[in-house]
Amino acid sequence: MAAMADRKDELHTTGEHTSAAEPKAGTHTEVAIIGGGVAGLSAALVLGRSRKRTLVIDAGEPRNAPSPGVHSFFSRDGMLPADLLRIGREQLAPYDSVQLRRGRVSTAERVGDRFHLHLDDGGVVTTRRVVLTLGVVDELPDIEGLRERWGHGVFHCPYCHGWEMRDQPLAVLGNGAEGVRLARLATGWTRDIMLCTNGPATFGHEERALLARCGIAVHERRVARVDGEGKGVSGVVFEGGEMLPRAGVLVRPPIHQRSDLPAALGCALTEQGVIRTDEDGRTSVPGVFAVGDCASLMQQVAVAVGQATRAAIVLNNELVLEATARCASATATRN
Repeated sequence: MAAMADRKDELHTTGEHTSAAEPKAGTHTEVAIIGGGVAGLSAALVLGRSRKRTLVIDAGEPRNAPSPGVHSFFSRDGMLPADLLRIGREQLAPYDSVQLRRGRVSTAERVGDRFHLHLDDGGVVTTRRVVLTLGVVDELPDIEGLRERWGHGVFHCPYCHGWEMRDQPLAVLGNGAEGVRLARLATGWTRDIMLCTNGPATFGHEERALLARCGIAVHERRVARVDGEGKGVSGVVFEGGEMLPRAGVLVRPPIHQRSDLPAALGCALTEQGVIRTDEDGRTSVPGVFAVGDCASLMQQVAVAVGQATRAAIVLNNELVLEATARCASATATRN
């Protein structure tokens, strides 16, 4: 047993998403969690402690990988995202009902009262419940120098990175009502804000007057590139060569689901493109839950952890109550 424990520790510490008894083709489990980020690992922890056979399938593509630190997460503020996930995997090691598998689910379908998940390595997993923690993909603007600084000098969430930009000159890249709203929110961290609309503004005189009263200037030229050393930002360069010195760029790009699995399973989406769920994480498809960034516009690590914990408790309750109901029915039939 000691040797097995040592082997598990080694696997989790090195970041491999597998266990000593890695499941193969034809795997049967009670719960399959698709996505091994903070939401997926949090759900797995609750389910492991509830003694549910749980398989976490992860392709190893966390959205916040470029970020220099996780913020606004109690007891872990500033921790590297990779370190947070490593600790999460290590803390699953004592729960032998939880297995971690590196892989990608290519498609999924419901067959009777089970779900069949088809992996890209040819494996098939059958499960009673599915938890989608797939995350989303940011559709970054095609502006030179922006992608290279994403998660550092260029960021999408002031609650994640606003403190590091406090009292610094900031460019907010956006337009329309959402751009105006984002620029106004940024005043909580700095008063030196330029709203760069990257073309003619699509908001009216009333919004311009509101921005002016807030001390927010508007620049309507198209952005040619974002300059800076390394991952940092020194300024925004517009078409024509004009340079606006800035210490950071705040932009909230459109997002889309990382995978086609929600559509394959029949999950309804909201107008904003996230999976529609109730307060407990249930999707429009019975037996399928979704938590984290793929199902919420409040995309924070701490929020994802809370959503995942709640959904896992609700899911476990369902499984236990179903099992006891079957036992009661079988007893009544025999009698």
